[in-house]
Amino acid sequence: MPSVNYGSVPFQEQIQFFRRKLNIPTESWTDIYNQEHDWAFMVAGANRDAIVADFREAVEKVIADGGTLEEFRKDFDKIVARHGWDYNGGRSWRSRTIYETNLFSSYSAGRYEQLRAAIGALPYWQYHHSDAVEHPRQKHLAWDGMILRADDPWWQTHFPINAWGCQCYVTGLTEDDLRELGKDGPDEAPAMEWEERIIGQRSPDGPRTVRVPAGIDPGFEHAPGRSRLKSAIPPEYDMEPPPGGLPSRRASEPLPPPRPMPASRLLPPDLGEEQYAEAFLEEFGATLDRPSLVRDVLGEALVMGQELFQDRRTGELKANKRGRGRFMKLLADAVLSPDEVWANIEYQHAKGRAVVRRRYVARFLLPGEQLPALAVFEHGETGWGGITVFSSDVEGYLELQRHGVLLYRREE
Repeated sequence: MPSVNYGSVPFQEQIQFFRRKLNIPTESWTDIYNQEHDWAFMVAGANRDAIVADFREAVEKVIADGGTLEEFRKDFDKIVARHGWDYNGGRSWRSRTIYETNLFSSYSAGRYEQLRAAIGALPYWQYHHSDAVEHPRQKHLAWDGMILRADDPWWQTHFPINAWGCQCYVTGLTEDDLRELGKDGPDEAPAMEWEERIIGQRSPDGPRTVRVPAGIDPGFEHAPGRSRLKSAIPPEYDMEPPPGGLPSRRASEPLPPPRPMPASRLLPPDLGEEQYAEAFLEEFGATLDRPSLVRDVLGEALVMGQELFQDRRTGELKANKRGRGRFMKLLADAVLSPDEVWANIEYQHAKGRAVVRRRYVARFLLPGEQLPALAVFEHGETGWGGITVFSSDVEGYLELQRHGVLLYRREE
C-alpha cells in the first residue's frame, strides 16, 4: 500500500473537524490554549459573538471551498469595517495568522485522523519539513525525514503544526517503504527537552508560565484533533468536552470588592410574577409588551423581553422561580455593570449538546445585610439563568462561576 501523501485524498475529515468547533469570544490568544483548540474556534481579541461568527464563516469558506490568502483578506477587511474591530498587529500579519493557523491546524487534524485510521497498514510515520517556509526553525529542520512508530509518544507533543507559520507535515509508511529507504527499523525519538515560557502578558487574566518541548511554540504542544479521537474525528456535539467546561482555567485574582447598593435594589418579597418581571425589564427600557435590544459592557447585543420569564409550555410567567424575584434589579445590575464577564463551553446533559455561555458576575453590599449579595446572570443560545445569594459560603460558590475565558473585569 502506498504511503499517504499530503493532499492525496479528499479532505472531508479536515472540513468536518472545523465545522464542529464551537465559536467562543476571547480577549487574548492564550484564553484558548493547546488542545482546547480541538473544541473551540476563536480569533484572539474578538470578544463579541457576531465578530467571531463572521470570521468563522470566512475561514470555513477557505477550508471547505479553497481560497487564497488575498481572497481571505477581502473578507477580513469587510469584517473589520462592519464591526469597527480594533485589533493588534498590522493587517498583513494579522490576516495571515488567522488564515494560516486555521488552515494548517485543521489540515493536520484531518491528516492525524486519516493516519490513525490507517495505522494497521501504515505503522510508521515520517516527519517532513516544508521547503515553503521562508524562515525555517532549526529544530524542525533537524526532525525532517525522521521516521518513528505511529504509536511513539513523541507524536503526542510534536505532530505538526508546531509553531506559528509552521507547515511541517507527516506521511505514513509501510514496512516495504521502510526497507526501500534502507532502514530495518524506525529511528529513535529525540530526547525530550522542556522549556519554560511566559505567555499571556496582554491577557486580562495576567501572564502565566507554561512548559513546552524545545522547538515548539506555546499552544502547539499537542497533536491537532487528538483530544477528540476517542471516537471518530471530530465527534458530534453530543461528546462531552473536558470536565469543568472549556477552557477550565480558574480566575487568578480575587473579584473586585463588592459595591454598595441602596436598599431599593432589593424588591419586596410579596410581589406578583408580572411585577418582578417588569422590574427586571424596565432596567433595560423594556416592558412585558415591548422587548428591547441592549448591549453589554463589551458591546454584545442582548434581547430583553417577557420571553425570558415565560414557561414555553404553559405561557405562564415564572419570574419568582426559586424565590429570585426579590433580586431582579440586582440581576439587571450584573448584566449592565458586572464585575466580570466570563465565557466558556459547557456540556448540557439534558439537551445532549455543548453550548457557549456568557456569565455576568457581580457582588453588591446592601444596607442591613451582613453578607454581600452575589448576582450571576448566564446567557446562551439555549436559554438563560439567574442566581442571587446571600451566603457565608458565597466565596466557594463564587469560584465555581469564575472559570473559562475572562472577557471583562471592572476596574477598581
